[in-house]
Amino acid sequence: MRLAIARPAALAPRDLWSRLTTALHLHRSRKSLRHLDAHLLQDIGLSRSQALHEANRPLWDAPERWHN
Repeated sequence: MRLAIARPAALAPRDLWSRLTTALHLHRSRKSLRHLDAHLLQDIGLSRSQALHEANRPLWDAPERWHN
């Protein structure tokens, strides 16, 4: 009996482009979050420390819903 070993498929150019644009969007969102004032943070229900924690996450640490 032979077992087939699954190899990772190469990313199609469209998939790669999609990942890059998603990463750019995430970077910009986190950069903007870092600069929100207290009033705007209160509007979205975040404290300054929560906002900074999110803003300082690594680029590859995206929310799970972004991976689908």
